Amino acid sequence: MLLSGFLRLGVWQNFFRAWRGGYSGNLKGEGITLGGVYVIGAGRQGVLLEHREKEFGDKVSLPSVLEAAEKIKPQAS
Repeated sequence: MLLSGFLRLGVWQNFFRAWRGGYSGNLKGEGITLGGVYVIGAGRQGVLLEHREKEFGDKVSLPSVLEAAEKIKPQAS
């Protein structure tokens, strides 16, 4: 997704949003790998939230992460 990733409008919108917000990264690392966020429950609860980046700068919703984290039940010992 290297070249096609930089040609997407959403990527540039995310870049300018971060830049206006004062974010400045170190630009070290691979730079072409998309990330994700998983919230995994205890025991057999499994995956409670899965968010995979579709383009660079695609953010997960913080309220959805907190909501999923609140659903984690302690594992019986």
